[in-house]
Amino acid sequence: MPGERRPAPPRAPQPQPVHSSLVCVALPALAVSPASGQLTGHGMEGFYRDGLRVLARCELRVAGDEPLVVQGRLTGADRARFIGTIRRAGERGPDPEIHVQRLRSADGTEQITFHSSATRPVRLAVEIWLGTDLAELGAIAVGLPGADLRATVHGAGLRWSGSGVHAVVTATPSPEDALASAGLLRWELELPPGGHRTIELRTALEYEPGGPAGPSGHRRPLDARIPAPRTGAAAPRTRNDRPPRPWTAARLECDDRRADALLASSLDDLHGLVLRDPVATTDMYVAGGFPWRCGLAPVEALWTARMLLPLGTKLAAGTLRALARSQQAVPGADFGRIPGALRDSGPHSPPSCTGIEATLLFPAVLAEARRWGLPQQETERLLPAAQRCLTWLRRVTDPPEGARGGYVPDPVPGGPYRCETQAHAHRAAVLGADLLDAFGSSGAAALRDWAADLRTRFRRDFWLEHPAGGRPAAQLTADGRPVPHLGSTTAHLLDTGLLGGGILAPGLLDAAQTDQLAGLLAGPAMDSGWGLRGLSSKESGYNPFGHRSGAVRVHETAVAAAGLAAAGHPQAADSLTRGVLDAADSFGYRLPEMYAGEQRTAGGVPVPHPAACRPAAVAAGGAVHILVALAGLRPDVPAGTVSVRPLGTAPLGAMQLTGLCVAEQPFDVRISRLGMGMVETAAEGLQLGS
Repeated sequence: MPGERRPAPPRAPQPQPVHSSLVCVALPALAVSPASGQLTGHGMEGFYRDGLRVLARCELRVAGDEPLVVQGRLTGADRARFIGTIRRAGERGPDPEIHVQRLRSADGTEQITFHSSATRPVRLAVEIWLGTDLAELGAIAVGLPGADLRATVHGAGLRWSGSGVHAVVTATPSPEDALASAGLLRWELELPPGGHRTIELRTALEYEPGGPAGPSGHRRPLDARIPAPRTGAAAPRTRNDRPPRPWTAARLECDDRRADALLASSLDDLHGLVLRDPVATTDMYVAGGFPWRCGLAPVEALWTARMLLPLGTKLAAGTLRALARSQQAVPGADFGRIPGALRDSGPHSPPSCTGIEATLLFPAVLAEARRWGLPQQETERLLPAAQRCLTWLRRVTDPPEGARGGYVPDPVPGGPYRCETQAHAHRAAVLGADLLDAFGSSGAAALRDWAADLRTRFRRDFWLEHPAGGRPAAQLTADGRPVPHLGSTTAHLLDTGLLGGGILAPGLLDAAQTDQLAGLLAGPAMDSGWGLRGLSSKESGYNPFGHRSGAVRVHETAVAAAGLAAAGHPQAADSLTRGVLDAADSFGYRLPEMYAGEQRTAGGVPVPHPAACRPAAVAAGGAVHILVALAGLRPDVPAGTVSVRPLGTAPLGAMQLTGLCVAEQPFDVRISRLGMGMVETAAEGLQLGS
C-alpha cells in the first residue's frame, strides 16, 4: 500500500569496533570493556573464555544510579581499572564522599570496592545487573550476538545454560537478594567512617560431558579460534597459572622514554597472547591477535618468533615444533607444506596463501634461531621438518614441461608469482643451504645454485626499467606479465637473514636496485609519517583504510626499517622508526596490527582501522624488532661470534638494551648518542666483533 513502511533489510555481518575498548587478554580468557566499565552487552563487551562470551552484561548501580566514571584504563595487558564517584541524596558541596574502584581481569574476576571519606557510617544499596548469551567470539566479532539467556539462582550467584555449557557468576560476599528473571544481585553495604567494602565477582564456564566440546574436547572451528575447552568445569585462569614468558625479561633504557614504554607494553601484550599447544603443553606460541585470530595463525606465529629471537629461542622452538606437527608428511603434491588459510591481497591481486608463506618461513626461522643459540639437539630434531619444506620449495619451482618454472606460485600452481613470495623462497633456500651444510646433509649446493639462478632471473623479470630509476614489479601474472604497482610487500626484498660469520644473506636485488627501492620506500608516497603504506598513494586503488592497499601495517614497516638499516640507508630507517614510535604514543603503546595510511599532519594522530587486531602479535613483535634492530646485532653462536653494528644516526638517542639472550646467556649492549655500540654482558667465550 502507498506509504506502507517496509521492514529494514537484515544488517550484513561486519567487524565490530574494538579500538575504543579496553581489552584485557590472557588467552584463552578475555575481557572487553568500554571506558565506563559498565558492560551492557553491546558490541563485543563482556568476559570470554574458550571462545564463548561467559558474561555480556555487568552493570553496577548504587541507590538506583550509575556511578559517574572519571577514569578507565588498562593497568596491564590482562587488567583494567575503573574509578567512579557516587553522589548520594542530601550531599552538599562539590566533593563526593564515596568513590568506587572496579578492578577487572581477563581471568574472569572483578573486584568492586567502595571507599568512604564520610565522617559517619554510610549505607549503600548496591545492585549488579548481569546477563549473557553464551555466543561464540567469532560470531560476536562480526555483529551476530546470540539471544539473551534466562538466569537461574546458583549458589552465591547466577547461572545461565546453553547447549551443554553453563556460565556461572559467583559473588563474595553472597548477595542478600537475587532476582534470576532480571539477572539481578543486591546488597546493602554499610561503610564505616573512612572505611571500604569489596564485592568480588568470579565468572566460569562449566561443560557437560558430551556437550559442545565433545567427548574429545575439540570444538568446531571458529572464525576467531582459541584452544578447545576441556570437558567439565573450567576454573578461572589466574596470574599464577598463566604460561610463563617464553623469552627473557628484556628492558630498554633510552633517551626517548617512549621507546622504553613501547617495548615493555609490547612484551606484556605478547604474554597475554601466549598459548600452550594442546598436543604438547610444553610447546608455546603466540596467537595472532584479538578478535580475529585468537588461536594459532602459522604465519603470524612464525614472524613473531623470528622477531623475538634476540630475547631467546624458546618461543621459536615451541612454534616450530607445533607447526612441524601440522606439516603435510604424507607423500603427494603437498608433501612438506604447512597448512594455512587464504588471505585477501587487495585490489591488484588474488588472495595469497598463508600456508605457502609459513612453509618458506619455517627453514629460515630455524636457521636463524640456530645462529642466535638454539641448541644443536633441538635444531637436529627440527631439521627433518625444514628439509620437507625445502623439498616442497624445489618441487613447486620445477613444474611440468611447458609451464612457467623457477618462481614460487601463490596461491595456486598457475600463479601469480608475487615478489614477496620469491623473497621468502630465496631466503629459505640460502639459509636452508647454510643449515644443511652445518649438519652434513645433502642438497645444500643445489639450493645455492637454485637461489643464484633465482637472483639472476628476478633482477631481469621483476625489475621495471624507467628513466627515473625503475622499480620492482609487485608480481608476475601466470603468463609472465609484470604488475607494476608499488606496495609495502617490496620491503621483503630488503629482508635477508643471518648467515655464518655475522654476515647477511645476499638479496634478490643488486646494489643499484636496492638503493632505488630504498629511495622509493622513503618517499612521501610510501612513508605516511606514521609508517609504511601498504600501497603507494600515487597508485590506482590506493585507499588509506585498505588493509592491503594503503593502510600502515606495523609488521611490514618494521621489516622495511630493519632492511633499510642493514642496506645502508639509516635516514630512511630512522624516519620509519620514529613514525611507528609516534603512532604507538597515540595508541597508548598498544599498537594495532594496522592503521590508516593518511598523510601525517601537524598535530594529527593516526586513525585506527576498523578491522585491525589489537593487541596483535605481529604488531607487538614488530615493535620489539624495530627497537632491537637499532643495535644491529648479528650473532653466529655456532662459530662463537657476535657483531654489533648499530645505526650511526642513533635516532632515539643513547640506549641500553639489557636482558637480551645470545647463546642462551644474558647479553647487554649500550649504544651511545654517536651510534657507537659497546657490549656490557655476553656469554663466556663469545668473541665480539663490530
